[in-house]
Amino acid sequence: MALELRPNCEMCDVDLPAAVVNARICSYECTFCADCVETRLMNVCPNCGGGFVPRPIRLATAWRPGVSAADQPPATQRRHLKYPLDDIARHIARIRTITPERR
Repeated sequence: MALELRPNCEMCDVDLPAAVVNARICSYECTFCADCVETRLMNVCPNCGGGFVPRPIRLATAWRPGVSAADQPPATQRRHLKYPLDDIARHIARIRTITPERR
């Protein structure tokens, strides 16, 4: 199963097409732009509390049969924050000093 590759930042709603390098995901595929992860979320997923990694690129060219963005298209359903901003701020403040691998 391929990653879902969600189309937008769940915080600021900026578009994150399959080939951008500034998309970040947590282990549950929550998706945010690098700017929100670094400046607003402090590397704390507001949904699960995990950290973020760069989202892989889905290639446009099928270098192997059936393996490309055309064959396995990214998701189209836009996602948005599940929690209010004040709740997210408290969540981040509570665990941001704990490294992701120890959360």
